[in-house]
Amino acid sequence: MSDTAQSVVTIKLPAVFHALTGGRRQIPGAGDSIRDVLHGIDRDYPGVLERIMDREGSVKRYVNVYRNDTDIRTFDGLETKVEDQDVIWIVPAVAGGSGTANSQES
Repeated sequence: MSDTAQSVVTIKLPAVFHALTGGRRQIPGAGDSIRDVLHGIDRDYPGVLERIMDREGSVKRYVNVYRNDTDIRTFDGLETKVEDQDVIWIVPAVAGGSGTANSQES
């Protein structure tokens, strides 16, 4: 990384990424936008980006990316600006279940 004014952030990753990051649950990142940060971590941890983004360069629909506590979709998506000390969360979408409760009352 050069001496430019890029923001330094922390990226929190789910277990599915730990094999790519040597078991690390969080990694440092830097950039001006979410897109910059994601491309930067892929240089250090090849394979991460292809699990987050599709071939068109968009976040995959079953992956959620948050800047601090807010989904980047409510900001400017991948062009969302980041600031020093931001926490970027990569969260796979949760799905499943039949939609019916299977409980019984006594």
